[in-house]
Formats: sequence, structure tokens, C-alpha cells
Amino acid sequence: PKCQMQHAMKTMMFTFYKFAGDKGSLTKEDLRVLMEKKFPGFLENQKDPLALDKIMKDLDQCRDGKVGFQSFFSLLVGLTIACNDYFVAHMKQKGKK
Repeated sequence: PKCQMQHAMKTMMFTFYKFAGDKGSLTKEDLRVLMEKKFPGFLENQKDPLALDKIMKDLDQCRDGKVGFQSFFSLLVGLTIACNDYFVAHMKQKGKK
């Protein structure tokens, strides 16, 4: 469908506000629940048990314990880039066989 990108954008916005609620930002606990539900296995697969703390620290620009939509979007961009890098590397490996 030609509106696939718009749908993806809406999904990101609705996901953020579903977990942020009326307060309009994510707490560390909100972020943990979001990651567990929308990126299953991601936190468990991190070698660092403090991965969530580090992610929160990176995203919490104002140091107020909250993650706004812009910071949440930065997280999604970072995860998408990492997935793309993995995909490209995997496809190159497949091509060598």
C-alpha cells in the first residue's frame, strides 16, 4: 500500500502514547515494559544487566527521569539502524556461500 510509511509513523506515535499515558513521557518502568512487549527478548539478550539503565541515561536528556517522544524516536532510529546493519552483513555472508 502507498501509505505504508504513514502507517509506520502512526504506529510509533500510538505505541509511545500507549505506554506514556496522559503524562506524555516514559518513565524507566514504562520504557522497560514497552521494550519487553514490543521488542521481546531484546533486554534479556543484552550481555550487560544494566543495559536498560544505560539506555535510559542516553535518552533522558533533561535528567528528569522522563523520556519524551523525540528521545523515544531516537531509540527507534538506533534500533532500526542496528537491525539494518545486521541484515546487510547477513545478506553479504549469504552471498559468499
